[in-house]
Amino acid sequence: MSDIKEKSIEEGKILSLQAKVEALLFVSPSYAHPRQIAEALGVSISDVQTALNSLSEQFAKRGIRLQENKGRYQLTTAPELSEEVESFLQLEYTARFSLAALETLAILAYQQPITRPSIDSIRGVNSDSVIRNLLSKGLIEEVGRSDGPGRPILYGTSPEFLQYFGLGSIRDLPKIDLGNLKTAINLSDTEKQPELPLDNHVLKE
Repeated sequence: MSDIKEKSIEEGKILSLQAKVEALLFVSPSYAHPRQIAEALGVSISDVQTALNSLSEQFAKRGIRLQENKGRYQLTTAPELSEEVESFLQLEYTARFSLAALETLAILAYQQPITRPSIDSIRGVNSDSVIRNLLSKGLIEEVGRSDGPGRPILYGTSPEFLQYFGLGSIRDLPKIDLGNLKTAINLSDTEKQPELPLDNHVLKE
């Protein structure tokens, strides 16, 4: 038995850095920072980053993806396979967004970190209830406080936002004209639309 264990240890020593990084990401319970991985493997952060970039390219043709959020990484299933995954896990997929929720999400995603008053200014209406809804579902999160008067809360998108919309990172958002964000996302008169609840098995309860 000891011979088998020793053989496995020796084989592990000759595995590529990419393979080792992949293994750590696989067992990580949450997003992992390259620094954590580098410390665990006894290599430089730049070497880990190179391995992560290579893994990301390789995963593009596979059933898993490397997702990055604020400099941290996690393995997720390919968004193109969402229906197959849901069927296999016997999950019922439902996704209902009000136009107000979509508009607020779009503004927040492209302008983050951003305060609620700033969102209100862009939308032209109060966004309290929408932001509370998005927070309760885990799509957005508090990321700090502004230095402005009253130090209002700054909001940003969460890892669940990336998973829900099948994005590898926030940089994968479609390019739009930030000078006229509301027109670019083609959403108007949102307050006239019925407010529908967000409901999806991926989201936090």
